[in-house]
Amino acid sequence: MKKFFRILWRALLVILILLIIFIAFQFFKRVTTANNQLRSLGEPATVLVEEGFEYRDLNKNGSLDVYEDPRADIQDRIDDLLSQMTLEEKAGTMYITMIGMTPKGEPLSKPIFSTNPLHFMMAFFMPTASEMLAIKKMNSFNTLNAYDTRTMATFNNNLQKLAERSRLGIPVTLATDPRHITANNPGAAIYTPAFSKWPSHLGLAATRDTNLIRQYGDIARQEYVAVGFRLALHPSADLATEPRWGRVYDTFGEDAKLSARMTRNYIRGFQGDSLGAHSVANMTKHFSGGGPQKDGEDAHFPYGKEQVYPGDNFAYHVIPFSEGALPAGTAQIMPYYGIPVDQTSENVAFGFNKEIITGLLRDSLGFDGVVCADWSIISDSKMGGGRAWGVEELSPLERTQKALDAGLDQFGGESSSELAIELVEKGMIPESRLDESVRRILRDKFRLGLFDNPYVDPDQAAKIVGSTEFRAAGERAQAKASILLKNDNILPLEKGIKIFAEGIVDTSPLESYGSIVKNQEEADVVVMRINSPFEIRNDFFLENFFHQGRLYYSDEELGKILATISNKPSIVVANLERPTILTEINEATQGLIGEFGTSDKVLADILFGERKPEGKLPIELPSSREAVQQQKEDLPYDSKDPLYPFGHGLSYN
Repeated sequence: MKKFFRILWRALLVILILLIIFIAFQFFKRVTTANNQLRSLGEPATVLVEEGFEYRDLNKNGSLDVYEDPRADIQDRIDDLLSQMTLEEKAGTMYITMIGMTPKGEPLSKPIFSTNPLHFMMAFFMPTASEMLAIKKMNSFNTLNAYDTRTMATFNNNLQKLAERSRLGIPVTLATDPRHITANNPGAAIYTPAFSKWPSHLGLAATRDTNLIRQYGDIARQEYVAVGFRLALHPSADLATEPRWGRVYDTFGEDAKLSARMTRNYIRGFQGDSLGAHSVANMTKHFSGGGPQKDGEDAHFPYGKEQVYPGDNFAYHVIPFSEGALPAGTAQIMPYYGIPVDQTSENVAFGFNKEIITGLLRDSLGFDGVVCADWSIISDSKMGGGRAWGVEELSPLERTQKALDAGLDQFGGESSSELAIELVEKGMIPESRLDESVRRILRDKFRLGLFDNPYVDPDQAAKIVGSTEFRAAGERAQAKASILLKNDNILPLEKGIKIFAEGIVDTSPLESYGSIVKNQEEADVVVMRINSPFEIRNDFFLENFFHQGRLYYSDEELGKILATISNKPSIVVANLERPTILTEINEATQGLIGEFGTSDKVLADILFGERKPEGKLPIELPSSREAVQQQKEDLPYDSKDPLYPFGHGLSYN
């Protein structure tokens, strides 16, 4: 037996040594490749002076080119740059995907040792920064990292320095999903503590305050610009007519006119009255409305690929774009993954649908900005198959051709620029078709001032991002968005009261008004925070982050809630990520508040009357699971006998 264990130990030791050697080999191989790729880039641009005028010599030719001259007309600058670009550089410009960031603010080109799963994913499942910049000639990226302000600002500068070393010095457009809300979903929103904290977009709609949402856009703009984000992959102008959809929180509710007003002012806050050097460009999504998902299933996944219109209400979902995003001058538009079933002559997803992109968006609505595909509709990857709904049988090359023919300009979540190159080289599309899209993409870079100065000041960024003033504005918005759904003469609470708190992370704000007791029997009132229910799914990576499926609490979940609130006067605070069924809870509690990302501090102020809940429901709250099942995916306000209707919201006397 001892001999057996000795042999086993030696075998395991050999395996361990071989594993270490393999990992070391892969590590040094990646490091060597990255170093070689980075060395293939040229020198940084120098600042030259011509007749007293300073300019950045981006193509390093020692003279002032038109595209390098901030005084020149933007169209002339585009023409000049486009005439100098190779086919490979044009193709690279038409792709935007995720790029990794190290804790020191370096673009992730070499593997780093980290227990962070995001670092692991970016290092081993995504193309490296060096490959995308030096080999694929890309110059648009988004990042999922959420570091401190200085790190993010430093990352922008380091990334721009690498881009400056490219042959023509085309600057990077750095994009991001929403970062100012508490949701954390790599497919939709990125929780970033450094930024000021605001209610979800659904909560902003609950305020009905167009001035407030423009203020939010302006503050978010300042924080984005400070760290280098110049393209916002939002807002979502989708309508929440299907209550089970996992992205309801990311919309402005189910009313098209309300959504149009909020969308319009949101964009004006980010972009200003026109896109300029101090703007953040908006990529409004998801044309022509990504809300009516069949059975509420999300189109990120194969089972959610269908968008249906049983109420014949397709045109209703276009209103937030035609009366909101487009009049506000949104710079860019993103179609969703889904197939608008039986709305066009072929049942293919929006990104491949010429009748939607060219026929409706460009020809009918007159949009001439960038149209960018949602992430990963073309290529299979280590993260999963391409979401080419309706054209799954086509090859990646054929999918690319069909998307370009439909009217797309840029491919999100993709780095397969070789496909666009192959289409031109095989004569399947003319190079002039690429020129058309590249012109639009370059136009936004020029309008944003990136060619003139893409760098930021990390010290200044630290003063701007998450400032006391901005955080205070976010807290005011949190309170204004909160909705008083029910009040049986229990709110606001009297100071000095004994509170049993459940589901509240930080009870210290409550203790500034009353006392916290650990035994429910000693309490004068129970305050309980609850989240929206959902189904846990694990077949796909992103399912871990999308809260989908049921809107009702399981028997076990409901039993725990009712057991907590039924023996004492109680107040339930429900986070309305989606239209939750609260019927039994509503009956058992004396006070019910709906919130959209309210901090414990702001909640305490509301409970004791220092702040007032002012919100009105931007969605209906259904009364039963049967009512939810009977709703039509594309119709607003069609829940039978809702617990609380659209627009409901009480106030303190």
